Amino acid sequence: MLTTGDVLHYLDTLAPPYMKMDWDNVGLLCGSRTQPVRKILLALDPFEGATREAADWGADLLVTHHPLLFHPAKAITDETGVGRTIRLLISHNISAINAHTNLDCSPTGVNFVLAQTLGLADIAVIAPQVTPEGEDRGLLRMGLVPEMPLADFLPLVRGRLGCPGLRYAAGGRPVHRVAVGGGACADELADAFAAGCDTFVTADVRYNQFWDAHDLGMNLIDAGHFWTENPVIPALAQRLRAQFPEAEVRVSQTHTDCMRFYC
Repeated sequence: MLTTGDVLHYLDTLAPPYMKMDWDNVGLLCGSRTQPVRKILLALDPFEGATREAADWGADLLVTHHPLLFHPAKAITDETGVGRTIRLLISHNISAINAHTNLDCSPTGVNFVLAQTLGLADIAVIAPQVTPEGEDRGLLRMGLVPEMPLADFLPLVRGRLGCPGLRYAAGGRPVHRVAVGGGACADELADAFAAGCDTFVTADVRYNQFWDAHDLGMNLIDAGHFWTENPVIPALAQRLRAQFPEAEVRVSQTHTDCMRFYC
């Protein structure tokens, strides 16, 4: 019988915990390693809606990118979203696993999938470190697209990610060598520039960071935290289906970005 521990062990081979940032919280955050698993639901976030979907479907395991708990909880009550989520998981005997920054840095993780989704060729790691397995790991990826004006690249990004809109700063250069960092990676702008990239696709960009890119002559695109990271979820589901054909694996049909644009 497949167990939560079996799934966790496999995820740890894809995104070893040693790759996570020091502040992060990854792995089994609720439930039991010995729990039998027949149904696995995947979502970017372990929020109340996705957890309710898992419960309604009869899932035994919820696999997410973001962690259920970042900091020690002082109370588990129905007065907070996290509290309600944990109570729901426990009451329906659902275990919760996440792979966060370890999946960001994994050779085939969040940013590799983001680069693939945007159609980049010759994908490489920016500022790579070699893993014990002999693979390059690192946070950012870069790759090439046929040279085009930024005005042509923007609808390509929006279309491939399915995001409702983009924020961007134009650096005055055509797009050819593109860096990507899913989620809040704008602090890595200098590394993307040093790698020779003319364009950087990421999320959660602050006002001054757009000006930094503008001053560098670099195109900076904010496509949204959810939309730049979510492509890894169906890719991860595909891997789990291949590894564990005895389990039903489903990507959440209800979880999406809560942010909206008013124009």
